[in-house]
Order: sequence, then C-alpha cells, then structure tokens
Amino acid sequence: MLKAALSTLLCLSLTAATPPQQFAVTPDVQGVLDRISPNSLRGNLSFLASDLLAGRDTPSRGLDIAAEFIAAQYRKAGIEAAGDDGYFQTAKLQLLQPNREGFALTFADGDKTLSIDSQNVSLRVTQALDLTRAAIFKLDLSDSAFLETVTPEQLAGKVVITEFTRGGMQRGRAAMGKLRNAKAALTIMLERKAPDTFGRETAQLFDPEQTDQSQSPRISIAGDAAARFYDDLKPGLSESAVASIHAAAPKAQPVQLRNVVGILRGSDPALKDTSVLVSAHYDHIGEKASGEGDRIYNGANDDGSGTVSVIELANALQNLKQRPKRSIVFVTFFGEEKGGFGSRYYARHPVISMAKTVADINLEQVGRTDSTEGEQKDNASVTGFDYSNVADILRAAGALTGIKVYKNEHASDLYFSASDNVALAEAGVPAHSVCVAFNYSDYHGVGDEWPKIDYENMAKVDRMIAVAVLMLADNAETPHWNADNPKAARYLKAWKQSHAE
Repeated sequence: MLKAALSTLLCLSLTAATPPQQFAVTPDVQGVLDRISPNSLRGNLSFLASDLLAGRDTPSRGLDIAAEFIAAQYRKAGIEAAGDDGYFQTAKLQLLQPNREGFALTFADGDKTLSIDSQNVSLRVTQALDLTRAAIFKLDLSDSAFLETVTPEQLAGKVVITEFTRGGMQRGRAAMGKLRNAKAALTIMLERKAPDTFGRETAQLFDPEQTDQSQSPRISIAGDAAARFYDDLKPGLSESAVASIHAAAPKAQPVQLRNVVGILRGSDPALKDTSVLVSAHYDHIGEKASGEGDRIYNGANDDGSGTVSVIELANALQNLKQRPKRSIVFVTFFGEEKGGFGSRYYARHPVISMAKTVADINLEQVGRTDSTEGEQKDNASVTGFDYSNVADILRAAGALTGIKVYKNEHASDLYFSASDNVALAEAGVPAHSVCVAFNYSDYHGVGDEWPKIDYENMAKVDRMIAVAVLMLADNAETPHWNADNPKAARYLKAWKQSHAE
C-alpha cells in the first residue's frame, strides 16, 4: 500500500503544472553574464577544433589532448574537480577488431536468395552472431512521417535494414538513436557504392558494462544486387523476406577513455546534494582514411561549440558571489559520435545520483547560424520540446536575455535521441539538447572549422543557458516529464523508478 501511495503521489506531482519561477537578473547575475565572452569562446574553439587535434576521434591522441585542455580550463576557472582522477572520470572500454573468418550473409524472399560476398561487407559486431531466417524490417529514412511512427518495440529482435544517405545525415543519426534503444537482432546499413574502408575496418568501441547489449550489432553492405534487394522491400516489416548470417566474435583490446567533470557546489543545506547538469560532447569523427587535400573533420560546431560553451559557463558561474541552492555539474563526454558511450557511462556513474539530478541541459551545435533552414540568429531550439517543462524554463530565460527559444517542428522530436541527452533521459532525468543549427552545408564534413562560428551569437545563447541553469538551480521545484505526452512515457517511467528506489 505504501508503494501504491508513493506511486500516486509521484503521478500527482508530475502532472501539476509548475510555471517557471520569477527570476531577477541581479547585479551579481549580470556580472556573470558579462563574463561570457565571444573572444574567449573563439580562443578556446580555435584550439579544440585545430588540425593539431586531428578531429578528436574516440579513442585518439587528439581526444586525449582535448580532455587535458578542458581540465586545464576548469582548473583555471577554479571549478572543483569531480572525477575519480582529478577532473577525469575514467572508463575502461574495449576496441574490437572485426574477425571475417567464416563470414556468411544470405537474404531470402520466397524462392529467391541472395548471398552477399564478404568483400561487400563492413563488420561492426561485438560478439559472435548467428541468425537463421530472421524477420526483416526496412527502416526508410527518406520518409520522415514513416520514421516518426516507428517505435523501438517494432524493431526489437528484427534484422533492420536501412540506407543512411537517403534520409540525410541528421535524420540518419536520429534513426540510429532509435536503434540504440530497440535491441534489434542486427542493423544492416546499405551503401550504394562500397567505400574504400570495406574489408579493412577499423576497430570499434565497446563497453562491457552495457550488459543489456543495447548496442545492436551492425554491418554495412554494398553492391548492385544488395541495392536491388533493398529497393524491392516495402517500408516496415516484410511479410516474406528473411536474413541468415554468421559472423565470428571480434578480437578485443582494452582502452581507457575519459569524461571531464567539474562541480560548482550548491549553497543550500537541503538542496546542495542535488544538481543541474550542463553537458556537451568533446569528441568528433577524426580523419578521412585517404584522399587529397583536407582530410581532418575538425568538428568546430559539432560539438566543439558545445564544449567551449560548457567551459565558458563553468568559468562564468564560478564567479557568482551568491552560489545557487543546487550544485551545478559541468561535464564533457567522450564517444558521442560512436554511440553515446561517455554519457551512458556517466549515467551509470554519476557525480550526483540520477535521482538527485533534476535536469540536464546538453549543448549541441550552438555555434553556426548558417543553417540549411535559413539564418538562425538570436534563437535556439530544444529537442523533445514538449516532453518536459524544461523548455518553459529555457524560454523564460530567453525572454530575459533576448534569445527566442522555440520548437523546431521538424527537428524537435526527431533529434531528441540523436545526442547525449537521451542517455540521461533514459535514467529518468529531464534532459534535452539545445541547438541553434540542426543542419548546415558541411555537417560532418571537413569544412566544419572554427572561423565559420558566429561567436557573438553563441555568447548570447550561452548567456541564455546561464540564466536557465540558475533558474533550475535556485528553484526548490523540480522539472517534470509531461505525463500527457506519450513520447515521454518511457522517460517518465524511468523517473518514477529512480525516485521509488
């Protein structure tokens, strides 16, 4: 009965609408906002996104240098170290080298069969894989309306086949976010033309702590025959097509990676053991394996912009004369581009427990204003805008700082699962990504370099974030998931579970 009463109480507290508090920009707060500097952002990003760091791949020497730089900036700001090794939260993962011995992949549809030559396959599996006549689900990324209707439950246990480029890079990443939660038996990515890397894959990252095996095994296939098979499939679950596969277990090599974590301790005796999380990922995708000219993916906007913003916010908020009631945790994650490894690790090893983390504001692509949707100045969007009331707080902060915080009708829900915020949301924390330009001409291209950032606009957005963080950290009321939105149901369930324990 006590458990039932607690459940009822939680539901009541979550359905009650809590408007954003009245927040005054005091001289103390204004002094903090004035410290957020376009020149400081430019200086930090020109280093983090320089060729010296070679695209900050996970793992790489460039990523290690970036981590040391972020820690040095926290140290300079006077932010308290909050890792297990100073500012570093160390994670022991593995690099898995594909093993192509005995590989076989066959598709069947009625009396037709197709065997895929191993030279037209790129392997990304974490363990031995044997499937016989498994059902096939075609995930058509070119149809955004169809993609919106697909649920993780529909993909569970299926061989999911999709074509990344048909939906565009960003829509593809949003789909991959859904796939991370789907526990598909296998994900097959179609490539119309086999890249040079086919047959000589690099090692992939694997976290042995993720015992639920939420990282679906994945392969890529190429060739005209494979393309014809894919084109003949109808979107959704096939009524007749099946797949059979054998792939040997990969060879494992240990690797150590690091989140970079600092904390500004709260001042209230009752609330200082709760926190607001401010996050971004500091990795990117490294370098092209070969080719002429520029081969470095500098990742200035994705997500160097978010990383230097976290540094800037830490530096500014550290100068508050009156600390907020709750603690503020600043964290930059490794491995977002490889599947959200750093944020998932943090969710399992938080500085302050997930049950006591009241919100996460994740900064993703906040520097470029030259969006493919048109110029984006003096505004910012929030993923999962209607999933919780965090967007209301951000919008109120925007009204105080001259930034329009709005719902991007096309991107808001689609990209909620495409960044690190989703790992925190799955642990129950109201967690959203703030973004200025969801897409731009050289997204994930070698042209995403630091001179293209609009530093004046980024500083304005960061001031809005600073106010929102203070509103969250100084309010005794906590944000809540929207119980009326079915898309938030799984995150609300996780919240209830974490608070009932």
